[in-house]
Amino acid sequence: MLAGGAYPAMLALGMLRPAPAYSFNLPGKGTGKKVVILGGGLAGMTCAYELNKLGYNCTILEARERAGGRCWSIRNNSVNTEVGQAQTTARFDDGQYFNAGPSRIPHNHELTLHYCRELGIPIQVYNNVNESAYYFAEGKGALSNKKVRAREIHNDVRGYMTELLAKSIDHSGLDAPMTKEDGEKVIEYLMAEGGLDADKLYKASARRGYSEPPGAGDKPGKVADAYKLAYIIQSGLMDPDFYNVAEYTYELQMTMFQAVGGMDHIAKALQQQIVPNLKLGAEVTNITNIPDGVKVVYKDKDGEHSLQADFCICTLPLPVLSNVNNNFSGDVSRAIDYISYMQTGKIGLQFKRRFWEEDEHIYGGITHTNNDLTQIFYPSYDYLSKKGILIGYYNFNEKAQRTGELSFADREKLALQKGRLIHPQYDAEFEQSYSVSWHKTQYSLGGWAVYTNDTRKTQYPALLKPDKQVYFAGEHLTYLNAWMAGAFESARSVVAALHGRVTEQKLNYPTGATKG
Repeated sequence: MLAGGAYPAMLALGMLRPAPAYSFNLPGKGTGKKVVILGGGLAGMTCAYELNKLGYNCTILEARERAGGRCWSIRNNSVNTEVGQAQTTARFDDGQYFNAGPSRIPHNHELTLHYCRELGIPIQVYNNVNESAYYFAEGKGALSNKKVRAREIHNDVRGYMTELLAKSIDHSGLDAPMTKEDGEKVIEYLMAEGGLDADKLYKASARRGYSEPPGAGDKPGKVADAYKLAYIIQSGLMDPDFYNVAEYTYELQMTMFQAVGGMDHIAKALQQQIVPNLKLGAEVTNITNIPDGVKVVYKDKDGEHSLQADFCICTLPLPVLSNVNNNFSGDVSRAIDYISYMQTGKIGLQFKRRFWEEDEHIYGGITHTNNDLTQIFYPSYDYLSKKGILIGYYNFNEKAQRTGELSFADREKLALQKGRLIHPQYDAEFEQSYSVSWHKTQYSLGGWAVYTNDTRKTQYPALLKPDKQVYFAGEHLTYLNAWMAGAFESARSVVAALHGRVTEQKLNYPTGATKG
């Protein structure tokens, strides 16, 4: 009920107070001041949304014919243009979709969840960790070229590691300062954690699943033998492609969420709030600081236009911004050129039936591979419905670069060729595909900013400050790269800085405001 509209209504009536950490009640007004915002993604629209509350006159210039930027769900008739390729159109069934950009909201990204509440965006649980999904390692090991359940590898490796550690402690093999009683408690914990027997040996148990499930009557179930540790290692199933980061990385820890019906609903909800401010199909070609403000030149279907404002907030991805004429300082220009972006891509595969659920009991989660697919994502929505879309690959770096160079038909061929090794049902059930290579997509040219220690130290700070009347915002100007929270946090930070300058206040985001 709160997500569906009651929450913002109660806020408006004064019946509820917004969460103090994210209330963002800035004092003062910017009435009459004009701000041109470059880019209609989450950061740009959030800037306009918050500046509108403060009385600013905002104009957003967005080169695409849609808002949202990389917060984009592919549906029937979605279109995209990649560099060197003709425009493509998705041909999925109505109601089918996949998230080409962000698909997950961490529970610890409070600001993203705050905007979902404030804008009335319903959310649901996203199943990021699924022990029923697979590991698939191409190679020459005993377990290579076979799909093995994640729970089997997790429990076998955990069991063998705890067995080794328990034996080491039992024989005083560790130098850790502990009493005999402490050691016994640690060993007891390890035996429980790893499923060790009374002799501190790892034996397969029901934790890793059944080869024959238990049932009624004389059906106790049968547990298969554990995989040998040597086989697991030799087959590459302890290599980086299969590290269990999904359970341990801070942002990927459960519980995670998603917008009901597609993550683009977050962008659409923001867009509804700023429709009068938004110009679509407006490609920026020049940004110039002038003595009394900023001049921006853009082109649309009607030709070239010039727009002047008191301030500019530029949210364009840096690879795009590097191709826009400007008169920025040397430090800012170098930062724009030196900060790199992730090469990454996804393909959505529509199937006649949800065989991963019906045949293999996989509901959400991720299958990991060491080939160019990298990951297969299973949808965490519309369970038990007739059809569905898998994300057939989600890859990065060199793998994404190789895939991005393929034609759309060859990307589909790759996804099906490698995917059927795990799911032979692909052959009978596949219907349609649509792929997006973000580093080749016009007006994006990358998935998200990637910093080295050097560029974070030397280039990042240059973009945190305004270049005269031009401010910079986006996920690339946070430590939340690749997350929607980065766009939201950066937008608020820049709004606070700009508004503080206009009203001659010292505004400290996110802690509040003081006169200065």
